Amino acid sequence: MVPKKCLVDAGRYFLRKQQWSEGASEEELIDIAIRSMGLSELKPFDPKEKVIELKIESAEQKLSLAKMNLREFCNETLSDSPAPGGGSVAALMGALGASLGGMVANLSAGKRGWDDRLEYFSDWAVKAQQLKDELLSLADEDTAAFNKVMDALALPKESAEEKATRATAIEEATKHAAEIPLKVMETASRSYSLLADMAERGNPASISDVGVGALATRACIEGAALNVRINLGQLKNEKSKKDLQEKVRKISADSEAQFKKIYEIVEAKIA
Repeated sequence: MVPKKCLVDAGRYFLRKQQWSEGASEEELIDIAIRSMGLSELKPFDPKEKVIELKIESAEQKLSLAKMNLREFCNETLSDSPAPGGGSVAALMGALGASLGGMVANLSAGKRGWDDRLEYFSDWAVKAQQLKDELLSLADEDTAAFNKVMDALALPKESAEEKATRATAIEEATKHAAEIPLKVMETASRSYSLLADMAERGNPASISDVGVGALATRACIEGAALNVRINLGQLKNEKSKKDLQEKVRKISADSEAQFKKIYEIVEAKIA
C-alpha cells in the first residue's frame, strides 16, 4: 500500500513532464500516476484497495455529500431532512466558483501561443483544486455541525444536572455550527484573487465563466453569512456573538467590493 501523496505527486510530475497544467483533481492525478507507471500492467491497481487514505475512507463508509452525484445531492437537499441545508449548499456554491476559476486557469495554461505562461496558470489551477476540495469538505462539515446541535437538543433534561449539561452542550454545538459557515466565508473569499487574475489575464474566450464563478463565490459568502447569523441568534455568550458578527460584517463587505471589481472587468470585456 502507498500514501495518497506519493501518487498525487507522481501524477503532477508526469503532467509537468508533458508540459500540461498540473491543476487536475486528486482522482485524475492518481489515475495518471497509475497509467504512467504501469501499475496495472500485471494486476489491476485499485486505488480504494492500494492507497492507504482511500482504503481507510472506504472502510468507514460515511455518507459524504462530496461523494454524491448532482442528482443525489439535489435529492438529499430536497428531502424532508433539514440537513444538508443552506450551509452545505453555500459551500457547494463556493466550490463551484473556485472550480470555474480553475477551469479558466487550465484553459489558459493550454492556450496555443501562451506556452511561456503555462507554469503561471498551472499554479493558479492547483490552488483552485485546493480551494474546491476545502469547500467540498466544509459542505460535509456543515451538515455534521447541524447534526451535533440536534444531538445536543436531544439530551435528557429531567434533573438540574442534566439541564446544565444539556445547556452547555447546546451552547458549544451552536457556536461550532456558526464557526463552520464562517470558515466557508473565509475560504471562499480566497477565490476572488484567482477570479480577479483570470478576469485580467485569463483566456478571454472564458470571461463569462469568470463572471459565473464570481457570482457563485458571492452567493456562497452571502449564503454562509446567513447561516452564521441564524446560529448567533441562539448563542448566550455575548462576547463570542459580537466577535463572530464583526468577522461576518468584514468578510461580507470585502466580498462585495471584490465582486464588483471583477464583475466590472467581466462586463467590460463581454461588451
